[in-house]
Amino acid sequence: MSPARFVVDNSVVMAWCFEDEVGEYADAVLQCLEDGEAIVPAIWPLEIGNALLVAERKRRLGKADVVRFLELVSSLPLSVEQETPERMLTDIIALARELGLSTYDASYLDLAMRSGVPIATQDKSLMKAARKCGVRLQGARP
Repeated sequence: MSPARFVVDNSVVMAWCFEDEVGEYADAVLQCLEDGEAIVPAIWPLEIGNALLVAERKRRLGKADVVRFLELVSSLPLSVEQETPERMLTDIIALARELGLSTYDASYLDLAMRSGVPIATQDKSLMKAARKCGVRLQGARP
């Protein structure tokens, strides 16, 4: 049997960074990576980088914390799936418009739909949109 493959969105990844956001669901998703693989859309590095930078500016994290977290994330079986700017500006915007999502969230959903894999998210609107599109949700729900 091949390892589990799924899309993981930033709401789960950032929960691994902040003690006050960690929970059973985020921990369970992290455990899935012991023998599985997560994929993320092309916008993910910028999205995670921005979240870390904002946390640093608000003094929620120090520079050393950011470095340690990026080392942790880099060690995980997580791959970034590239997308053409044309698709980002057409199909993903259309999906976001149709489902009332941000283009960022729509990019995660689009990747799950195209890859035929579940999505791990703690974002309620993204969960609702995934269900509407027939995309399975990874693991137990938060």
